[in-house]
Amino acid sequence: MGSTSDKVSGMANKAAGNIKQAAGKATGSREMQAKGKMQEMKGEGQEAKGKAKDAVKKIIDKA
Repeated sequence: MGSTSDKVSGMANKAAGNIKQAAGKATGSREMQAKGKMQEMKGEGQEAKGKAKDAVKKIIDKA
């Protein structure tokens, strides 16, 4: 995956995770809240991966 697709996937996972957490809170489901938090964290990791790829590319381009 490229840096842009990593960042887009990360944003989508963060959004879906937040929705799951809200649904879990509304229904009182701790399991749904936990799954939502895990998905949100996965998204944060994907976004960080995309940003790291961008940083590496900038360094390589300057060399």
